[in-house]
Amino acid sequence: MTSRLRDFAHGTTTPLASIFGSGFLVIVAVLADSVGPYALPAMAGICLVAYGVGAIIRFNIRHAEPVLDAGNATGLTSIFERIADIALVPAYIISVTLYIRILASYGLGFLGSNTEYNQRALTTAIILFILFIGVTKGLRVLEGLERWALITTMAIIALMIAAFFVHDMGVLVTGELTLPDLTDPSLWQIVTVLGGTLIVVQGFETTRYLGDEFDAPTRIKASRNAQFLSTGVYILFVALATPIMYTLPDDVADNALMDLAGTVAVWLPLPLVIAAIFSQFSAATADTIGASGNMLEFTRHRIPVRLTYLIICGFAVLLTWSADTFEILTLASRAFAFYYFMQCLVAFSVAQTNKQRILFLLAAAGLLFITIFAVPVG
Repeated sequence: MTSRLRDFAHGTTTPLASIFGSGFLVIVAVLADSVGPYALPAMAGICLVAYGVGAIIRFNIRHAEPVLDAGNATGLTSIFERIADIALVPAYIISVTLYIRILASYGLGFLGSNTEYNQRALTTAIILFILFIGVTKGLRVLEGLERWALITTMAIIALMIAAFFVHDMGVLVTGELTLPDLTDPSLWQIVTVLGGTLIVVQGFETTRYLGDEFDAPTRIKASRNAQFLSTGVYILFVALATPIMYTLPDDVADNALMDLAGTVAVWLPLPLVIAAIFSQFSAATADTIGASGNMLEFTRHRIPVRLTYLIICGFAVLLTWSADTFEILTLASRAFAFYYFMQCLVAFSVAQTNKQRILFLLAAAGLLFITIFAVPVG
């Protein structure tokens, strides 16, 4: 493998791992509860919005980064970029909490002990374990988990897609295809709930912060291809899961995918739970490192790394005991929507044509809507 091809593969791994961090574990539950039989077009819409935001991030890699790195940016561009960097810290902290909550939900669900209290207690214990590793050894010792987690996750997704495909083909042959019901929600409810799912396709922005490792063309191509691949997988996954969604209860749980897997094959929940534990722990570790790095940057390294871990994990524990999984998912989506909103303003400030400025302002308006109005399912 040539050096450039290796860099491209490595650069693609980071956004892809983040995009699949928790999305495939919770998206079925959210879509089943909110849009039912229209899950597939809803998923396509979510991916389309994410790709548009990803295009803005790639625009900033190409046009904003050079002026920011050279110190030639306008005051407005610098302010927007700094606010965006600061906004990533709470977004990452919320994500850490979300990842561990999902891990706890799947692990406890498999053991038949998934009560709200048990989920919060286990989440707290795992967050404290991450804090312990961070304070005593540093979380960099766990960074290698990301690629293995991605490999495991992709393998399990492929296994589930194959199992769902076989099940669906059997249903089609017998003519017993049943789609989930729609509870007749308002358009406002659908839009605000789907706005709260932005986190499930979040991750493409990580290439924005890999400038020390890869050049701009490599990062742009890696980000775009990661979004293409993840979009294809998500749409196929949701399309095959939709004919099984009718088996879910009206009050959909955050680990509903495990129930669907059990409906298709009794052996399928076990590898799914393994993937959930592996991927969520890896994603939580990566976002803790990301939040720490951003915190150190905007404080100009005036606080020690160990203190950043304490702050991050402390807030994650507080959030664990303050909200349920779907509420945290929506909060994470709103936090990242605000970060993307600021990136739209960065792009607007360096735009070269009126057409670009109009497009960036329209995107900013949509993301501000999600920031303010997104709500959880249920």
